[in-house]
Amino acid sequence: MTASTDRKWWAFTGVGLISFLGCIDLTIVNTAAPQIQADLGASVTDLQLIVNMFIVALSMFMVTMGRLADTYGRRRLLYTGTVVFALASLGAGLAPGTGWLIAFRFLQGAAGAVLYTSTGAIVQNAFPPSQRGRAIGALYGVNGLGLAVGPLLGGVIVSAVGWHWVFWLNVPLIAVALTLCSFSVKESRDQGAPGLDLPGLVLISLGIPAVVLAFTLGDHWGWSSARTLGLLAFAAASLVAFHAVERRAADPIIDFRLFRHRAFLGAIVSDFALACFYATVLFLLPLYLSGVRSYDGYATGALLLSCTAVMAALSPGVGRLTDRYGPRKLLAVGFAAFTVSALMLARIAPDSSIGYLALALVAMGLGWAFILGPATVSALSAVPEQQAGLAVGASWTFHNLGGAIGLAAAINLYRLQGERTLNAELAERHAPTGPWTQSVVGEPEHATALLRQHTSLSGPEVGEVYGQVFSQGMQTAMWMVTGTSLAALAVLGLLGLSARRSTAATCEVAADNELAR
Repeated sequence: MTASTDRKWWAFTGVGLISFLGCIDLTIVNTAAPQIQADLGASVTDLQLIVNMFIVALSMFMVTMGRLADTYGRRRLLYTGTVVFALASLGAGLAPGTGWLIAFRFLQGAAGAVLYTSTGAIVQNAFPPSQRGRAIGALYGVNGLGLAVGPLLGGVIVSAVGWHWVFWLNVPLIAVALTLCSFSVKESRDQGAPGLDLPGLVLISLGIPAVVLAFTLGDHWGWSSARTLGLLAFAAASLVAFHAVERRAADPIIDFRLFRHRAFLGAIVSDFALACFYATVLFLLPLYLSGVRSYDGYATGALLLSCTAVMAALSPGVGRLTDRYGPRKLLAVGFAAFTVSALMLARIAPDSSIGYLALALVAMGLGWAFILGPATVSALSAVPEQQAGLAVGASWTFHNLGGAIGLAAAINLYRLQGERTLNAELAERHAPTGPWTQSVVGEPEHATALLRQHTSLSGPEVGEVYGQVFSQGMQTAMWMVTGTSLAALAVLGLLGLSARRSTAATCEVAADNELAR
């Protein structure tokens, strides 16, 4: 093995470990949610903000960091972002309340934007074109390993030493990763990049977070409230202005001509629907397992492993299939598997068997493996190599939007159905209702206490009522992600049909030209 080959794989190891951090942080936080809820008195809205504030910051800085990496150097940005991520993780573990935890999660997300955009571009630069699909597939296999280890490790850590350590764990991993990258990662940038489009950066950095926050807090504030409507109006104005500025910019942050490219359009639709799916399932399922089934951290982590371990195991092989067959067919397989998983989860009940839940999660892991890597390859295929950071940043912006908007929509559906189910269950048992019922749905940690306080239901009846409330609410959210998966399948089918028609038309024109000669 040559020195160049050695350095290529050392670089992959270091960069893969850094990319691993963002993934392990995602799944550990979801597994730790029940203990954070109990320790800090967090409501469902607080937990949603702890998850979504990370995504808000990713959305706010993803394109910016991709462009900065292309312009000033991917290695330089990677090192800076990784150090900030470590400091934010340290602060999150020390947070004395939900407000501080949400703030540090925002800082984690801002730094994480560098991790997501730079790592894929660095791996692409380190490998020859014939090996890039395999290398990116392997990178997402490492990400899948982070997702696989995250729930189980999170359950062990939370049960053994507390939720604070799910954040502090990042610090030693970062030290190892930076050591590996220090001698193996070469600097790379877009030599032709003329500079930053500052007006565009400001507008997109304000518009996208405003969309995410409006969807996240709209139910809490009220959808017709001045704050929600004002935030949506601000978001719309910012994004319309962004489009106008970018059309005239010499070097736009997002080249809207990319949206004419079927590969890029397929990538962003896939990324949006993928994140919508996993953000919803990974948020609600741990709360179901903890609150309805009384599972501890160990059991929750072990069950989620049936999803993430499948994803980790399949991702490298999916990378090789992407090199051979292209991404579109694999994306279709992925969303078909997601649809099966969502339909199974839409039938979840308080007493669903563990085998049934594990099978639904295996289907989810299969779909995840067939979407994540191929979507990135599809986005990268739409741009020249020197603009890889821009392509990854743009596609991950839609990924983040899918996660944040999808989770917000799912939580709203969960609450609406949960309140309807609660009122029906109480009416059936001739128990009183009132404004307090909203807290039963919105604050699961106080649900059983509220039911005992305001009704004369027995202990078993309280457990039965709450189990029905959460399960029915979660079922409604799962029907939503079923719809997004089917919609993604339909779009991919239309893009494939369009591609075949375009190819056929090209062949007909070529044949006519040949006959004319």
